Amino acid sequence: MAALALPSWLAAARPGTDVGLALGVAALLAVLVVPLPALLLDAGLALSITLSVLVLMTALFLRRPLDFTSFPQLLLLTTLLRLALNVATTRAILTQGHEGPAAVGHVVAAFGGFLMGGDLVVGLIVFAILLVVNFMVITKGSGRIAEVAARFSLDALPGKQMAIDADLSAGLIDEAEAKRRRKELEEETGFYGAMDGAAKFVRGDAIAGLIITLINLLGGFAIGVARHGMGLADAAATFALLTVGDGLVSQIPALLVSVAAGIVVTKGGVEGTADQALIGQLGAGPKPLALAAGTAGVMALLPGMPLLPFLALAGAAGSAAWFKREAERRAAAAQAAAAAPAAAAPEEVPIGETLRMDLLRIELGYGLLALAAGEAPRLTEQIRGLRRSIAQEMGFVLPAVRIQDNLQLDPDTYVIRVKEIEAGRGRLRPPLHLAIDPAGGVPPLPGERVTEPTFGLPALWIEESRRDEALARGCTVVDAAGVLATHLTEVVRENMAELLSYAETQKLLDELPREQQKLVSDLIPAQISVGGVQRVLQALLAERVSIRDLPTILEGIQEACAAGLRAMPAILAVVRQRLARQICDAARGPQGYVAMIALSPEWEQAFAEALVGPPEERQLAMAPSQLAEFMRRLREAFDAAAAAGEAPVLVCSGTIRAHLRAIVERFRPATQVLAQGEIHPRARIRTVGSV
Repeated sequence: MAALALPSWLAAARPGTDVGLALGVAALLAVLVVPLPALLLDAGLALSITLSVLVLMTALFLRRPLDFTSFPQLLLLTTLLRLALNVATTRAILTQGHEGPAAVGHVVAAFGGFLMGGDLVVGLIVFAILLVVNFMVITKGSGRIAEVAARFSLDALPGKQMAIDADLSAGLIDEAEAKRRRKELEEETGFYGAMDGAAKFVRGDAIAGLIITLINLLGGFAIGVARHGMGLADAAATFALLTVGDGLVSQIPALLVSVAAGIVVTKGGVEGTADQALIGQLGAGPKPLALAAGTAGVMALLPGMPLLPFLALAGAAGSAAWFKREAERRAAAAQAAAAAPAAAAPEEVPIGETLRMDLLRIELGYGLLALAAGEAPRLTEQIRGLRRSIAQEMGFVLPAVRIQDNLQLDPDTYVIRVKEIEAGRGRLRPPLHLAIDPAGGVPPLPGERVTEPTFGLPALWIEESRRDEALARGCTVVDAAGVLATHLTEVVRENMAELLSYAETQKLLDELPREQQKLVSDLIPAQISVGGVQRVLQALLAERVSIRDLPTILEGIQEACAAGLRAMPAILAVVRQRLARQICDAARGPQGYVAMIALSPEWEQAFAEALVGPPEERQLAMAPSQLAEFMRRLREAFDAAAAAGEAPVLVCSGTIRAHLRAIVERFRPATQVLAQGEIHPRARIRTVGSV
């Protein structure tokens, strides 16, 4: 085997390599200027014919057009091969044609003699017919189909891309499948665009073949008579034979490649090979076959018509129709037999399907459906961005958001539901834009005054033409899809704790890096269950604390469990202390420090004395009047801080932090309540008020 190994330079130049392809193209270009002996000319013509048959067979057995993406390049190379051989045979005919047909090569002489059959006029007429069929029918039709397919493919590109994004946003496909579909879409668009241009090669090849044939015929006749002294009849017979043979040996491969191009571009969205598609669709039902059989039978009975061919066709079509009808009858009987038990005992929809609910759902009135299926900006794209930002910021993977229409809603109304319960509602006016004055007033612009659905701020629906003017006045301008996406974002932030399911918690644990899996195995289930971890994560998300640093959270849970703590507030307090750096960083304002409102010792004592019950399940039992007084003072302190441009947190002792948070959450849900032990030692802090 080692003795048969090719040298490295020869192996690099073999067919199927880049060097081999480059040498092949260079050889084709060389044929245009270098004369070829008859033997090489015959070999080149044989290669052209064989290659065209191979291209046609490949096109016939294609399952889909994208399986032959190299076809446009192949069209160029085969066209270049035929033109190079045409030039070579023309040179041989004009220089050596007077010596006889064999001087040009056996392939050209054989094709010319076979087509002409000894009659010059008949040969020229048949050759002209073949040329017209290729040029006017096949080439022109396939070129037009390629042009239309390319145009339709480009027009449909945005819609197909949006459909992929919609499936990805809805969770029907993952990132890998979306990437594969986008790549396939790019290949399809590029293929049809290339086929549109490659069809011009085939058309140009047919025109060049016609011109070269006329040159061969007229030039050869003139050279034979004037230069070589041949008689008129001999010159006409000799050069006509060679010209027709040359034209035929080039037009037959061109015709085969044109047919292959037509098959590829007409395949469109048909799946399967050509034989499967044609036989399966022509014989899809018994009625067309029966009508064809009847027509053939009537034709056989007409006077002067040949009886045997039409009767044979009628019998074949009639037999096919009968067999098809019997197959359909047996299939219908089997289906009825299978459906009989189901009819006797109607199948009940599984209760599990009835109980299944959407975690997140957006219902749109019919006037807003364009937001999910119309032109950009896409609601699905905004939801996709929301899922990514929530995952990066909070470490929480938002479940798939289902978008559906609801004819019971007003046309311009949408509803956001969390676990089938309405969590938000609003009205949109697409294609108008919503202008919001950050100062809290109504923008001084003409438009429809409304209340912004997310935060309840006064706003204005304005025309898109006034967008720049609103921006110049310092307003925030959002389109309809952006308004809905903002509302959805706020609803998600308010309900993240409910959206974190047991299965999602298990998935987060399973997706931890391998080096963290030992921590998980030591902690679960020996010290705490997955449900316990879920409750800790939900408590953090409820206060908008990111759970992205899941290893630190698990370390905090392990520390609390090792200390014998079993109550959830106690475990949560240890975890929050572990996350002190992260919590303080999230609470840091634009000035670079954490603005704080401190709880006075009097209120600390009042809350501590109001705690009743066992240590692990203490409850707050404060007099309503005292609680109302505390809420009033707290609101005044936060309003004063907000007027000074601060966004403070409330700081208290760890004993009462959870109870104080439950109070503050009811009227200031976004305000953070931190225990003193949750202030990181290196965090910059500033007290801006006290209660």
